[in-house]
Amino acid sequence: MTVRRLLAVGVLLLTAIVVGTIVWLRVPRFTSQATPRAAAAPAPTAPAPPGRKIKARLFYVGDDGMKLTGIERDIAYGEGATEQAREIVAAQIAPVVDPLVSAVPRGTALRAVFLTQGGEAYVDLSRDVITAHPGGTLNELLTVYTFVNALTVNLPAVTSVQLLVDGKEIDTLSGHIDLRQPLAKNLSWVQ
Repeated sequence: MTVRRLLAVGVLLLTAIVVGTIVWLRVPRFTSQATPRAAAAPAPTAPAPPGRKIKARLFYVGDDGMKLTGIERDIAYGEGATEQAREIVAAQIAPVVDPLVSAVPRGTALRAVFLTQGGEAYVDLSRDVITAHPGGTLNELLTVYTFVNALTVNLPAVTSVQLLVDGKEIDTLSGHIDLRQPLAKNLSWVQ
């Protein structure tokens, strides 16, 4: 009887290891072809558009691919909170220079930004944010909090952010994060 229990425990353990490995290998992750950068070296950034600029903290996938990292960049100045929110989101979805990796799917375009008197920001994105998204809980969290944290960290008037797609409320980007309500800043996803 002891041998049977030992054999059953061994089979269960082996099954758990195999299933865990398969799940781990199949979860899509944001990747970069760039070689790892030295921690002390400043990350290169795309040049800011000509004209008046401000400094803003934008968020990109960290070196480990598990969290976001904040990087200060020069971005275009926007007259008023709504225009500045638009400039922050536009800079956040702009193509990045290696070794940076964006959590925003390539091809995503900004359609509009709206701010309410209560501090809620509504960011209307093109459908590419869903169709080009790699999927997975972690990737969805990184994408969502790229926008939420970029606006709430840089604009004190913004207390929460709700993502829209093609002008409509959405339940989720890829099936994991509830986007039916505006989300508050969450720096636990930032290293």
